[in-house]
Amino acid sequence: MSVRDELLTLANDVMKRARELGADEVSVAVSRGSHVTIQRRDRKVERATEAINQGLVVSLLANERFTSNSTSDLRPEALDDFLRRCVESASFLEPDPYRALPDAELCGRGVSEEQLDQDDPAWRERTDGDRNAQAEAIEEAVLASAREDQVSCASYVADGRGEAVKVMSNGFSDHTAGAWFSAGAEVTLSEGDKRPEAAAYYAARHLSDMPSAERIASDAQERVRQRLASRPAPSATYPMFLENRAVGRLLGVMAAPLSGSALHQGRSCMADKLGEAIASTALTIVDDPTIPRGLGSRPWDGDALVARPRVMVKEGVLESYNIGVYYARKLGVEPKGSGRSNWIVEPGTRTLQQMAADIDKAVLVTGFIGGNSNPSTGDFSFGIRGLLLERGEVVQSLSEMNVSGNILSLMPRLREVGSDVWSWSATRCGTLLFDDVQFSGT
Repeated sequence: MSVRDELLTLANDVMKRARELGADEVSVAVSRGSHVTIQRRDRKVERATEAINQGLVVSLLANERFTSNSTSDLRPEALDDFLRRCVESASFLEPDPYRALPDAELCGRGVSEEQLDQDDPAWRERTDGDRNAQAEAIEEAVLASAREDQVSCASYVADGRGEAVKVMSNGFSDHTAGAWFSAGAEVTLSEGDKRPEAAAYYAARHLSDMPSAERIASDAQERVRQRLASRPAPSATYPMFLENRAVGRLLGVMAAPLSGSALHQGRSCMADKLGEAIASTALTIVDDPTIPRGLGSRPWDGDALVARPRVMVKEGVLESYNIGVYYARKLGVEPKGSGRSNWIVEPGTRTLQQMAADIDKAVLVTGFIGGNSNPSTGDFSFGIRGLLLERGEVVQSLSEMNVSGNILSLMPRLREVGSDVWSWSATRCGTLLFDDVQFSGT
């Protein structure tokens, strides 16, 4: 029996048993997967791990009382006891009829497994020797390009694969499978009593989409050299370039108040803004779960609704929220998708270098350190790492600085989206250029 058939049989048996125990509606998800990690330092393996995981999540409605529980013990006798306790625990809860399963006609697969192309056959052929060879190649490439002030370096390689099924008592039943690969390097330099360090990491669904060891090493070396002689710049308002690989953190600030829970609980600064401009016309975002090999791609969402591309923001205008079935019922609206998939920001036509050449002085943010944001107000404050640019030339490495503001006032100041789209993420976006952003430094 294949893993797919085994998981489907288990899920159907659990659903049937939960119904026998008194559940009116049942949703069962079962997953199984494994991953391997290798890290090298000083030309030897520093860490090697392998993990195999499995789990089951059962959500059920009994007498309009909802409960959701998980277990990793899939032995038949353990599962039967687990299901009994799940059904019994529901009787202690308050009724919540909004938790009923979605209508069956809304559920299904939006795109085939072949079209999504998530399950790279190369993963099955990959050996620990292959992984170690890749990690060794990255380490040697970093060492070959090392400066005299390099203290240490490490290389990292990981990959994994998982399969999952979802079965619901409304008739929905489906299976997904996918592999993933990641690799990176870390470099530490010596600068007096300081130890500047930086890393470069990549991830992809297919091994062939991963960059070469030389590119990873070059990226890590460039990023660590950007940390040398870092210090804060004077507190002021600067144009801000947000590097493509760091955009996801800021867009997360915008995504949080778009969720159904935030809207229903009165914690959203985006409430009542549907159809209104929340950003400049330079911003268009599409949530697209159907991208082949996309890190956030999926055939159906968390509610098992058919996954389809949705325009979130079109030329600055808010077009859609992320509202799953439960909160859609509470809000009296149609469900619009449970959570984010791939966020695709429409790129511009110029590179970072071309955009920066026109500006006398600007801050390039290459990463965030800590900080917080408030979905109720849109306020945010983050520590940053970055570079001070003058006409596109680096004049200072930046540290010990904060960027703060409000997402509702920041996004309208988006001047341009770069053409340099970062594709090793579920957020695919070029470097962003904002006008008049407040930075706190010296």
